[in-house]
Amino acid sequence: MVQCRLEMQQAMSESIHNVSVTTAGGAEQPLSAYQGRALLIVNVASKCGYTPQYAGLEALYRKYKDQGFEVLGFPCNQFGAQEPGTMQEILDFCSTKYDVTFPIFGKIDVNGPNRSPLYAVLTQAEPAGDISWNFEKFVVGKDGRVVGRFKSKVAPDAPELVAAIEQALSA
Repeated sequence: MVQCRLEMQQAMSESIHNVSVTTAGGAEQPLSAYQGRALLIVNVASKCGYTPQYAGLEALYRKYKDQGFEVLGFPCNQFGAQEPGTMQEILDFCSTKYDVTFPIFGKIDVNGPNRSPLYAVLTQAEPAGDISWNFEKFVVGKDGRVVGRFKSKVAPDAPELVAAIEQALSA
């Protein structure tokens, strides 16, 4: 009985659907709202060498959104202070420079003592560990569990990332 309860708690802690995040407007939103959808979760920054990946992320979103896919962007200023702006500046930048239509959430920390609860769950998935830079990507299955983790250098159109997304959509 104790082992069963422990396994259930561990399984629940691995799902991002048990976490709430802050929207760009400051409201709390439970990620259970995305239950049944495949997700690509990315820590983003406006002044990074990887910032042009916004275009590829938007292309993925537009290609797969009608199949039950969402891209969720989480601005983070922890790497080289490359996301220093206000939320309004970030949203304006995303929409005017890259025509981003996928959700951008409130600024978060992805590492350290103020790590967001979302990233506390994401970074426990194998391979576990801290985020190393902006634009690290997590593919999350419809059940809220991480099915793939991709470093910043992996472009949104990389075959291995697209394959993970398509697998998450078909599961």
